[in-house]
Amino acid sequence: MREGRYESGNFGTAITFLLIGLGAGTVVGMLFAPKTGTQLRRDLRRGYESARDSFDDWKETARDFAEDAIGRGTDFAEDLRERVRPLGRSMRRG
Repeated sequence: MREGRYESGNFGTAITFLLIGLGAGTVVGMLFAPKTGTQLRRDLRRGYESARDSFDDWKETARDFAEDAIGRGTDFAEDLRERVRPLGRSMRRG
């Protein structure tokens, strides 16, 4: 790994473990908090819904990023194909 750069697999793994750790820490903290069962269940439900909303937002952002990258890659490939086409024609002739 180069300094200042992340490999995509390592970065994704780090984010996954970060999210798992945050979730586990939140659940453990709630379980040891002095609250009634009803309050605890309500807090757990709210935490779950918040985490799910955050994940859905992240998923949508990742999908938009991937679609944009695919579009840019397609545009690049088409541009490259158009630039190389005359070279291919001249190679076939000569």
